Amino acid sequence: MKKRVWIGAALAAGVALSAIGIAKSKNVAVKSADLMEGIQQNKVHPDVDIAGNGAVVLSDFGVRLLQNTIEKEQNILISPLSIICALGMTANGAKGQTLEQMEQVFGIGREKLNSYLYAYVQALPKGKNYKLLAANSIWLKDDPKFTVRQEFLQSNADWYGAGVYKQVFDDTAAEKINGWVEEHSDGMISEILSQVPEDAIMYLVNALVFDAEWETIYKESQIHSGVFTAEDGTEQDVEMMYSTEKQYLEDDRAVGFIKYYADKKYAFAALLPKEGVTVEEYVETLDGERLRAVLENRTEVDVNAAIPKFQCEYGVELAEVFQRLGMTDAFDSRIADFSEMGSYKDYNIFISRILHKTFIAVDEKGTRAGAATAVEMARGLSLREEKMVHLDRPFVYLLIDCEADVPVFMGTVMGIGGN
Repeated sequence: MKKRVWIGAALAAGVALSAIGIAKSKNVAVKSADLMEGIQQNKVHPDVDIAGNGAVVLSDFGVRLLQNTIEKEQNILISPLSIICALGMTANGAKGQTLEQMEQVFGIGREKLNSYLYAYVQALPKGKNYKLLAANSIWLKDDPKFTVRQEFLQSNADWYGAGVYKQVFDDTAAEKINGWVEEHSDGMISEILSQVPEDAIMYLVNALVFDAEWETIYKESQIHSGVFTAEDGTEQDVEMMYSTEKQYLEDDRAVGFIKYYADKKYAFAALLPKEGVTVEEYVETLDGERLRAVLENRTEVDVNAAIPKFQCEYGVELAEVFQRLGMTDAFDSRIADFSEMGSYKDYNIFISRILHKTFIAVDEKGTRAGAATAVEMARGLSLREEKMVHLDRPFVYLLIDCEADVPVFMGTVMGIGGN
C-alpha cells in the first residue's frame, strides 16, 4: 500500500464584483518565492455561451451543494462559483476515474469547465458601485521530494490566471496564505487555515469578493422595527427594510422577489416558502433547471417587499458532501490519481479536506459578501394587484448574475443575529 501524501488545494472566495483572477494574482505582503518566472499566461479562445448550458450546470452544482449543506435552525451561505473554481484548478491535476468522478459531480467535462469559467469571468460586468472580483493562486511546499508538473501549472495559469508561490511550510505558512486570502477578499475572510499540517504539500487558492450598492438605497423612513419568526417559533427583534419591487417570483411552493443592485447587473433574489413548507423541504424540490425557471419566469407586478438587515459568517468542511455526491476516489489515499498534478517520492496524493468559509452583510446601502474555500490534499410600479413578500420567517436567498442568471452565492436565513 502506498504511503499517504497531503496536498492542500485551498480555495478562497469572497464577494466584490469584478473579475475572477484572470490576471496574475497580486503578491501583497507575501514574501514567498514567485515561480511565475518560467510560466507565461497564454491567450486562450473559449467558444462558449455564458448564459447557455454552462450556466445551467453551475446553477445545478450550487443547488446540489445547498441541499447537502442545509441544516435546521442554522444560517448557511455557500459560493458555488468559488468552490467550482478551486476544484476546477484541482481537476487539472486529476486523471482516470478520479477525474471522471469529479466531472460527474461538476456536471461538465474538465476542458469545458475551464473554458466556461474563463469566459464567464472575462464577461463579468464592472461598475463604479458594484464589483465581483476573484483571484487564484497555487502554493507549493519547498521540498525536494515534491515535483510539480509544469503542464499543470501552465493550464491553471492560462485558464485561471493562477500565480504560483513556493513556500517553506513552517509555522508562518498558514499566516502567509491567510494574508493572501484576506487581501483578496477585502478583509472579509481573515482565516481559511488555522495551521498547515505537517504532510501538506500544496494549496490551490481562490479568493472571491462581491460588493454592490442597491439600485435604490433605502431611506431612513423605510426602515422599521420588526419581528422575525424562526422555524421553531422563536421571535427575534429585527430591523426590516421596506420597499416596492417590480419583479415577482413564484412556483408551487414559494413566493419571492428580485431586488436589483446598481445598473441591474446583479440582484438579490429571495424565495420565501409558502406556509406549511419548511426551507429544507423547499430546497429539496430544486435543481438547476427548476431554479433558473423560477428566476426566468418572473412577472412584473408591484411587490410590497421587506428584507431584514442581517449578517452571517459561515464555515463548513465539504469533504463528506462531495463524497456523498459521488466524488469518492479523490479522497482515497490508495486510489486517488492526481498524477497530472505532480508526484511526491514514495507517496500518493489525495484530497484530505475542502474548507469553505463565507461572510455576508445586507443593510440599507447594499451587500458585501466574501468566501474562501480550501481543498487540502494530503500524502496518505404597475397598476395590477400588489403582491406582498415579507421575509419575516426563514427564507432562501441568492446573489445572482443577472446576465447569465447564475447564482454566485446561495444561502438560507433561519434566524437573525446568529449563524
